[in-house]
Amino acid sequence: MSVDFPDSQTSSDDDPLALDRQVCFALSVANRAVLAVYRPILEPLGLTHPQYLVMLALWERAPLAVKDIGALLQLDSPTLSPLLKRLETLGLITRTRSSIDERRLVVDLTDAGHDLRIAAEGVPKQVVDTLGVDIPELEELHRVLVRINAAAQEQLHQSQR
Repeated sequence: MSVDFPDSQTSSDDDPLALDRQVCFALSVANRAVLAVYRPILEPLGLTHPQYLVMLALWERAPLAVKDIGALLQLDSPTLSPLLKRLETLGLITRTRSSIDERRLVVDLTDAGHDLRIAAEGVPKQVVDTLGVDIPELEELHRVLVRINAAAQEQLHQSQR
């Protein structure tokens, strides 16, 4: 969405700092909008979007160590711990110490967590239908976002060395 201001000195086509030309702004707005689409779809499942992401990781690969979930979702422990506690309170997961290394906390699905997967299988289609975007467009967007994320993560790792 572009907004024209009558007193504007430069057209946004010429201004490298125009808000509507910024990738960061488009990503931020799209993030909020897409999460708003997910909210009512996930509500009947009793999940927030971050909890849904944790469940997706577990439905694909459970059991997982907390550290591995954090790596998959690119979340740090202070962010992930409350999510896991809430999912455990909901009866969807268990958290137990590894018998091999008691410093390692392992997360697994309960029967209710496994069962929730069946109800969640309709979520992607509902999101696609709500967004009204073709699957090939979403797949291309996904490919581009994965590349952008990889480049940003690489830059972050290089700057930390």
